[in-house]
Amino acid sequence: MARQRDDETNFFKPLDFGRIKTYSIKERKNLSHINLFAKPVLPADGMHAFFESLPEFLASANLRKVIHAIVLAYQQKRPVVMALGAHVIKCGLSPLIIDLMNRRIITALAMHGAAAIHDYEVSLIGATSEDVAMSLKDGSFGMVQETAEAFQTASAQGIKEDKGLGRALGDTILGGENPYKDLSLLACGARLNIPTTVHVALGTDTIHMHPNVSGRDLGEASHLDFKILASVVSELEGGVWLNVGSAVIMPEVFLKAICIARNLGHKVENFVTVNMDMIQHYRPQTNVLKRPTQYGYAITGHHEIMLPLLRMGILTELGIGDE
Repeated sequence: MARQRDDETNFFKPLDFGRIKTYSIKERKNLSHINLFAKPVLPADGMHAFFESLPEFLASANLRKVIHAIVLAYQQKRPVVMALGAHVIKCGLSPLIIDLMNRRIITALAMHGAAAIHDYEVSLIGATSEDVAMSLKDGSFGMVQETAEAFQTASAQGIKEDKGLGRALGDTILGGENPYKDLSLLACGARLNIPTTVHVALGTDTIHMHPNVSGRDLGEASHLDFKILASVVSELEGGVWLNVGSAVIMPEVFLKAICIARNLGHKVENFVTVNMDMIQHYRPQTNVLKRPTQYGYAITGHHEIMLPLLRMGILTELGIGDE
């Protein structure tokens, strides 16, 4: 082949495009096809038609795979575990999760300390999430009495009765004068006897600033919850793990629970993991989607949009509400 550059002048001669080989478009393998395109259905066509109309590409295709995996796990009586962050509760999505728990579609729930705090406060006053920027100015941020008192009482009870922090908080809500207990995930878990665990990272939550709160009690009660969650994860084969809105704590907890289950000889190999969040962070990507399984799906979007869509997709595929 003739040289295209003269070494002395560093001059490049134009390539001869006339010798380029081409082939028919009919011979080409294509990644996009009209069979996979979206279909403009109408509201009167119903939800099943809506989900069937979604384009079978990228995130839309993954959402349908996640819905199918959850439905399959439910039908085969395999675990569907949701780990969540506080934003999910603050955005008002607890009623949808409670509905899935009531239907026994979600079989276990795990959350970090901040999520549990918001859940308790919703059950007590029907509201949560203070204005941090404002209350930080005078040092009143996180200093409400009732939440810290409830967590300390529940921690001590969870240790004494060997049931962990999540169940003790749920029992506390159910047995207390909490007018909005029907909107509490912790109370729902206790009522249905669904494992609902709380995983505390000491120093990260507002209640850790209170003088009446014992780090020893919180730590021991939460450590018991970790052991309970490890037991749940040991039976995850054929199931689904959803990490919803926790960027660090719950992905780390999940990875350690997987390690314990496998270390003790439990087969936890074939299961689906999902990370739902507004941004795909490093730890959920590695600890939830990549390292533990080959069936990991990232669903990116706002919780207040994506969780209602996910729930409706699950109920639609199950045929609930068709009658």
